[in-house]
Amino acid sequence: MKPAAALDDRLQLLLHRLRPGQRAMGEWIGGELAVSAVPGAGKSTGMAAAAALTVARQRLNLRRYLVVVTFTRSATNNLKAKICANLAQLGLPPLGFSVNTLHGLALQIASRHRDRAGLDLDTVTLIAPNQSHRLIRTCVDRWIAADPPLYQQLLEGQSFDGEEAERLRRQSVLRTEILPDLAHTVIREAKSSGLGPEQLRSLALGSSSYGHPQGRSYDILTVAAGLYDQYQTQLQSQNLIDYEDMILGALRVLEDPALRQFWQDQVFGVFEDEAQDSTPLQSELLEILATTAEGDRNLVRVGDPNQAINSTFTPADPSFFQDFCQRCQDQGRLVELDQAGRSTAQVMAVANQMIHWVNDRVLPPGLGTGPGRDRPQSQIPPERLPFRLQDIRPVDPGDPQADANPAPLGVGVEILQPPTIDHSIALIRQRIGAIVAQDPEPQIAILVRENRQGQFLAQHLGDLETELGVRLYEVGQQQRQSHVPRELWQLVQFLQRPHSPDALKAALAVLADRQRIAPQDFNALAIAPEQFLYPGPLDPPLSPPAQRLCTQLLRARLELPLGDLLGFLASSLAYGQGELATADKLIDQALQRMGGERSLEALERALGEIVSSERFDPVDTEDPESLYGRKGQVTIITMHKAKGLDWDYVFVPFLQANVIPGQMWVPQQAQFLGDFTLGEVARTQIRHGLHQVYRPGEGLPQQWEGVLLSETQAWEEAAYRKRSEEYRLLYVALTRAKKLLWLSAAQQAPFNWKKPEKLDRQSPCPVIPALIQHLSLPRS
Repeated sequence: MKPAAALDDRLQLLLHRLRPGQRAMGEWIGGELAVSAVPGAGKSTGMAAAAALTVARQRLNLRRYLVVVTFTRSATNNLKAKICANLAQLGLPPLGFSVNTLHGLALQIASRHRDRAGLDLDTVTLIAPNQSHRLIRTCVDRWIAADPPLYQQLLEGQSFDGEEAERLRRQSVLRTEILPDLAHTVIREAKSSGLGPEQLRSLALGSSSYGHPQGRSYDILTVAAGLYDQYQTQLQSQNLIDYEDMILGALRVLEDPALRQFWQDQVFGVFEDEAQDSTPLQSELLEILATTAEGDRNLVRVGDPNQAINSTFTPADPSFFQDFCQRCQDQGRLVELDQAGRSTAQVMAVANQMIHWVNDRVLPPGLGTGPGRDRPQSQIPPERLPFRLQDIRPVDPGDPQADANPAPLGVGVEILQPPTIDHSIALIRQRIGAIVAQDPEPQIAILVRENRQGQFLAQHLGDLETELGVRLYEVGQQQRQSHVPRELWQLVQFLQRPHSPDALKAALAVLADRQRIAPQDFNALAIAPEQFLYPGPLDPPLSPPAQRLCTQLLRARLELPLGDLLGFLASSLAYGQGELATADKLIDQALQRMGGERSLEALERALGEIVSSERFDPVDTEDPESLYGRKGQVTIITMHKAKGLDWDYVFVPFLQANVIPGQMWVPQQAQFLGDFTLGEVARTQIRHGLHQVYRPGEGLPQQWEGVLLSETQAWEEAAYRKRSEEYRLLYVALTRAKKLLWLSAAQQAPFNWKKPEKLDRQSPCPVIPALIQHLSLPRS
């Protein structure tokens, strides 16, 4: 047989091993293609096969290759291994493709043309600042000094009687909470969308006709643009870059016609994974690389809009992928991977029912509330619905996946409504015991909405190994270790400047996060640090437990050498074994940076450099990644972190309405500004404005007249987006289960999980009674 004929046979063999949806991907030969994949549909398997088939058909090599882009480094390694394995089956070398994260791809382009990218990658430092980062705080301070009238407008809020203590409290809240949150939110949102400070100001011009119905209106985007301006100035002066700068640098390279042609000549096409999490700037980069000499795009975008769970805390927005899917559907170039072998039929039925129930009742602003049958879903633009209408279907008989659509354990789905969260834990323990009796080495996960719930579960299930012989692994413990440098740095800042309201407030927040003191209004305590730390005989007591702990820390500053001081601070925060090991590593690095200087000021500076560098890795006493799905183990993990994983048996407790979908709320200390938060309003105004004007490949306009939502409209839209995403997060949780899905919504639960011991009557997540009613599932 001729070699070409043998290769054709192997290509057909690989193609026919795929499911129908995957096969459609494997048959791609060019142009745009959207792939909407349900959970467990094998999209990475389909992508890897399609990539190998493309390499073989197009005879791609080192000089002309396929670019595959995915979301995380671990996913990159996994996808690359699968493509190599498929090429080996075809008898081909592992060439003709590259697999990168989006930022890795951008860095590759920018580093090859440094002058054009405007990035000196040998001297700059990459940072990923959060709202408590010193850079953000510096921007806030500089903006306040540069624009007193706008700051005064915020300080006065909706009403202000001029009382001095209230003025000091508002100053503290603005400087340490509200403005850092606004800066952090808007800078990422605007920069990832390709907007500079001036374009943000241009968008703000659309706000002049709007007022707030219950009080004054603020120039929120003008404030945000000023903060953004200060941020960019600080980056340049300190030789820093952020992750968005990497994408922008690559785009600057591709603005040059010759360099753009150079890269497009090398790239045959682009495959994008997790496309629902892309930002406009990232999409623009991939679209340019995928453009052919004829002006078409060889671009395959694969994702699941129903698993878009990052848009409320990252700049990602699934509506852009939804738009791409709609455009491809109109052209007959949409593939639906809707067959999944992961779960038993009962689990899939629950997930499908939830999609339809939510789309029927969670309606965009302006369409009212309640069942939407008087406004058919067909009359609502698809990108405005919480879910894409795509049911999960079982695989066909004879599917190659081992144990596809497994038999359920019991009835497959159990939904309970116990009296309290303590009863929930008892029922979890009881059900795990029954599972272990049937499966001595079970693969179990308990999914939680937030890490505090995970800590609570770990405290109450810590004896599972002794009682039932299964390990307990709480993933959040590893994540908490990564906060050790920041927490110790903030305590050292307090020791260096104990009379600074900002430093005292930050230290109190750390102590509260570590549950060393009770959560409370720290602004009130930090207004007068001396009175709080050393109250006189006539001064009213201000949180004696917090005061005692802070004075103990100050006493240790005077009595302990620097090498021992950090160890004392670590023990004061009740660190566990892994965290103490991380603290020891941090101490060694800080002392090395200090050289021969041994002062508290030098220690603060060294810790600040470590925190700002974003390069400090916590000490792992175990390999957490390998533990997530280990047999004979109960893994406690957040719903967000569980995406992409699965287990035989999945428990999802604490499904109260105040947890999912929750509600938008304004912290009490910020209510002087009105019934909304500045960060959420600004983020929504930017997204709405962008959706009105953004067109793929056409860039962004200089003028934005008439596209800005009012503050009230933006707050309502933000609330709708949050509800939609919370339901998508629950959908992700439900679809992690293979054989058993166990749900519970206790009738009494905490309103705030910072105080899990305080129980109140709580309603269940609205979808829970609906699932019980529609699917006739057993009740508790």
